[in-house]
Amino acid sequence: MAREVRNIKTVQLRSLGLDERWLQDRIAEDPSLLGLGELDVIRKEKRQAAGGRIDFVMENTDDEIRYVVEIMLGQLDASHIIRTIEYWDVERQRYPSLDHRAVIVAEDITSRFFNVIRLLNRAVPVIALQLSAFELDGSVALHFIKVLDIYEETETPDDAPDGSSRADWEKRSSPESLAVMDKVVEMLAKAGVRPRVTYNKFHVALGTTGYQFAWFHPRKAAPYCPMNLRNEATERDRAIARLREVGLDAAPRSTADLRLRLTARECEEYSALITEVLQAAEAASRR
Repeated sequence: MAREVRNIKTVQLRSLGLDERWLQDRIAEDPSLLGLGELDVIRKEKRQAAGGRIDFVMENTDDEIRYVVEIMLGQLDASHIIRTIEYWDVERQRYPSLDHRAVIVAEDITSRFFNVIRLLNRAVPVIALQLSAFELDGSVALHFIKVLDIYEETETPDDAPDGSSRADWEKRSSPESLAVMDKVVEMLAKAGVRPRVTYNKFHVALGTTGYQFAWFHPRKAAPYCPMNLRNEATERDRAIARLREVGLDAAPRSTADLRLRLTARECEEYSALITEVLQAAEAASRR
């Protein structure tokens, strides 16, 4: 039996008589709508001492990452970008032990402002989500598309660090967490691949002769080190299944990344499997 095909067009929420408060309530009910993983709402409309309110402060407790989320109906404008970054800066200074991401949500992100956000992304971890709304039989369907992620900007081998160094990370990270990162890099070297480590402000990146494919987030007071690995979606899902099979903390992140949190003991015990996953990601970065 042939499936029915329907032509559905996007609509502006305001044309349906819906406002930002309505959208905030829907996101508060189900934060997974944003497509950023399993998030907990820490505060909604959090008041800032300097004035204004943050639409949402959310947290992924597994990654210890907080998201400062600002929502705008209609077309994105410059004031919305500035406000989001200001709120992000206030929150990261208030809680320096946590990683913070600035999240901009709008129904229409024009090429002009997309380019502005992309440039800012080199200094500020900005995620841009474009909202599409559809009217279906009297109900509204919401679809958030990630048009810019903090890791989607590929870097060439000639890209230089943004001012951070190994010494900077040693000051802000626990020796145990850094040791896990070093062990992972060492695994790749032992496999016959020459690693290229880049110390950036918000992460430590790993690559070889192709694009960077791994990003570490050493912790200030933890014996583990979270990392993200990029591979093709099918290979990524296969790797997650194998890592979880032996009890490692692995999960999908965005469309092609996997999140992995390792301890020194796990690096030793599952060295062969982790090395195999690393090699697959490294090979994909050179295709």
